[in-house]
Amino acid sequence: MNLSTLSQIEESINQLPVDQQLRLIERVAQHIRGHIVRKDSIEDQLAAMASDPQIQDELRKIDEEFASTETDGLEKV
Repeated sequence: MNLSTLSQIEESINQLPVDQQLRLIERVAQHIRGHIVRKDSIEDQLAAMASDPQIQDELRKIDEEFASTETDGLEKV
């Protein structure tokens, strides 16, 4: 979003009565909190998966299965 668009949004918000501006701020804050909670939730789920012994075992099996491809001449990244 460019500066012009942000300025137009700000100008529109400034035309609202104060009570509606506050309501808008609350809704935006709730929206942002929702994104933060979802992100934290996904990161927590990934951490739980990474420490799960069954998943670790499956990853080892996959690693063993594709170990032969490590000699394909390509450099490690």
